[in-house]
Amino acid sequence: MAEAVNNIFLVGPMGAGKTTIGRQLADLLRWEFVDSDHEIEARTGANIPWIFDIEGEAGFRQRESQVIDLLTRRHHIVLATGGGAVMREENRRHLHARGTVIYLETSVERQLERTARDSNRPLLQTPDPRARLTELLALRDPLYREVAHHVMPTERASARDVAWHILQDLGLRPPR
Repeated sequence: MAEAVNNIFLVGPMGAGKTTIGRQLADLLRWEFVDSDHEIEARTGANIPWIFDIEGEAGFRQRESQVIDLLTRRHHIVLATGGGAVMREENRRHLHARGTVIYLETSVERQLERTARDSNRPLLQTPDPRARLTELLALRDPLYREVAHHVMPTERASARDVAWHILQDLGLRPPR
């Protein structure tokens, strides 16, 4: 199985640890790490909240789809996707077909802890972030599960431990 894994794509809700765990995986495997949100910001020269303000969520999602299409064509990358990337069928198709998708599963409680001081999340600029996260998870969880080859809980382990568990599940060993 190890030969078949040429990319690892991480999906899951905001605050699941996709970027942190993704960096750990890429470091262990000596692969390139890319965060799709950071890539969008680098290509546009604007941050995500600004894109949401000017182009709306639909404009952002279009940019996200273009970036995911390009990034999933690479080899030996670990890609951390935005929490809503799974909302578009074309993204799910590209992710599932071009790499091994890991759903980093976490609770709304943990999401709240991890995103409490992050102002760079437009969908959480609401009077009731808990209700918003609960709503988003109810909508997106079935899509995360649909696209994923593996589901990995992140609730009680460090990012490094989760990365090692992913490698074990995929039958991969870090290069010496």
